[in-house]
Amino acid sequence: MTVKFALRALPEKLRQQRGVALIMVLWIFIFLFAVAFEFSTSAREEAGAAHRYSDETQGYYIATAGFERGLYEFISQQTPNARLQPDQKKEDLFDGDWRENTLGAGTYRFRLIDEGGKININRVDDVSLRRILTNLGLEANARDILVDSIMDWRDADDLHRANGAENDYYLSLSPPYTAKNGALETVEDLLWIRGMTPDLFYGYADRDDQSTDSTRRVGLREIFTVDSPIDRVNLRTAGAEVIHALSGISLEKCRAFVEERKKLSDKTLADLLPLLGIGTGDAALQMFIFTNPSVVSVEAEGRPTEAGPLRRVKGVVRLGGTQGFELLRWLDRDTALPQG
Repeated sequence: MTVKFALRALPEKLRQQRGVALIMVLWIFIFLFAVAFEFSTSAREEAGAAHRYSDETQGYYIATAGFERGLYEFISQQTPNARLQPDQKKEDLFDGDWRENTLGAGTYRFRLIDEGGKININRVDDVSLRRILTNLGLEANARDILVDSIMDWRDADDLHRANGAENDYYLSLSPPYTAKNGALETVEDLLWIRGMTPDLFYGYADRDDQSTDSTRRVGLREIFTVDSPIDRVNLRTAGAEVIHALSGISLEKCRAFVEERKKLSDKTLADLLPLLGIGTGDAALQMFIFTNPSVVSVEAEGRPTEAGPLRRVKGVVRLGGTQGFELLRWLDRDTALPQG
């Protein structure tokens, strides 16, 4: 009787075991699917990262080629023995325009900026700095804080100006840091100084109440430099915003002056001054100089393909030395200016 009962119970146990085995197989399939999916996702991400790295690397070297081309053009133009073809006009490399070219499947462009065409933030005095920021439209309170804070940052002592800041202020910030108490090493050092904001430094949109169009106000990084070798501003290459900030001449008139300056093949000081309404005996002339650039920034951008990532580099070079130039500073990832 017991044997017959056991035989009748056997199919039921087998069915239960088959059910358990089926569940185990399903779990194994789910596990293998999850592993395969994770592997496939990881492989796609790694392949995408490798492709992006390849494109970015190519973009970097294409941008570097653009830098080298810009440097070559500048040095070639400064060479005393450089000769132009009879139908060739000497190009103004400091007109602010980008010059584009192709390299294989990629493209690059470059432009040259004369550091002497900007205001040296380490040499300007507080009176001139206050006038410059006023001409740029800063409100009195913001202007006074920034001027005094810049002067406090530059001087060697820990004494506060009326609206300035020293170590006690900077140490109260998060994260804390100390004032330089010395010259700024790069123009980006301005971002550490009390009263400076990214909007002021990089430029920001300014909306006219009477218009729906917004235009970008110039950033202080386009006005100031730490690399200018001169105390004054080079009128041969200065941008309209720099001339306006330094002299107070209307921005519209300064822009018209810059456009007319581009048309002069052999520019002289006598040719340029009437465009600004400045006479040879005018006191405003003391703020300017007229000379060939000697310290320049070469900005370059490169793309491996039309839809590829953009890489931007920048180098500050000074004429002279055994190679014809000296590299003062190199930025592997320069920050592009906002588009106005």
